[in-house]
Amino acid sequence: MNQNTHSQANIYWLASYPKSGNTWVRAFIANLLHEEPEPVDINKLHTGAIASSRAWVESALDFDINELSHDEIDLLRPAAYCRLSQQMETPGYHKIHDAYTYLTNSEPLIPAQATKGALYIVRNPLDVAVSFANHNHCSIDKSINKMGLQKYSFSSSTKGLHNQLRQWLLSWSKHVVSWLDAPDLNTLVVRYEDMKQTPLTTFTQIATFLELPNNKNQVTEALEYCEIEKLQMQEAQKTFNEKPAKTEVFFRKGQVGDWQNILSDSQITTLIDDHREVMQRLGYLNVHGELSTTPSYNQET
Repeated sequence: MNQNTHSQANIYWLASYPKSGNTWVRAFIANLLHEEPEPVDINKLHTGAIASSRAWVESALDFDINELSHDEIDLLRPAAYCRLSQQMETPGYHKIHDAYTYLTNSEPLIPAQATKGALYIVRNPLDVAVSFANHNHCSIDKSINKMGLQKYSFSSSTKGLHNQLRQWLLSWSKHVVSWLDAPDLNTLVVRYEDMKQTPLTTFTQIATFLELPNNKNQVTEALEYCEIEKLQMQEAQKTFNEKPAKTEVFFRKGQVGDWQNILSDSQITTLIDDHREVMQRLGYLNVHGELSTTPSYNQET
């Protein structure tokens, strides 16, 4: 875990490759801070704007960015985050799907001086592939291909004005490594599998890292309010505003190991071949390159 001591750092980044548990963490934070004896509305998870929000970034600048290219906007984003951080009176918890990348001027997209901490949420890519296919309304083969692309991005079209800025995801492996090895950041890595299998321990660790209430009763209650079944029930009753238009449901299953029921042998082989080194680093594969039955990850190594 790297540390920074910047006095103006007020942003906690909730970083992840898509479909790795980011929304669940945000729901947990919202419920942990909620003072009413009922779950927070899924459309009111107001922990902070997503890093790629055009409106949020533009609010920190004194001019219209709509005529700028993606590259030109990216060069402005670090300064915008620094200004936004300085304007905060209390820490903000901001979702980010961008990989930790460097700009054409060699500066990082995510400035350390604005960053109080980075929580990186990671999930077995075999399960990500299934959920990502549902999210993108595409075949699993296409999902697997996207996860292996070295330069994959969201919102990169030059036609029309999108409410989110371009986000370089890169490949799944490159995304993970970019955040795990990001210099000068106070970083905590948590695996989705640990969030599911040891929730009280893992979410207490998350709450402590994010300087949120972390006693057992508060964490337990927040977890009960954001159980997958309750999130699914809310989505069935109302439209989840963050659900892509073509996606049938956002809160699909939230299971660990569902890939075993869905992926073919060739799909499993492709994913392992594409991401072997990082899967081993995170404990999803053992030292022999075989799928681990009891995966473990020690981020001190």
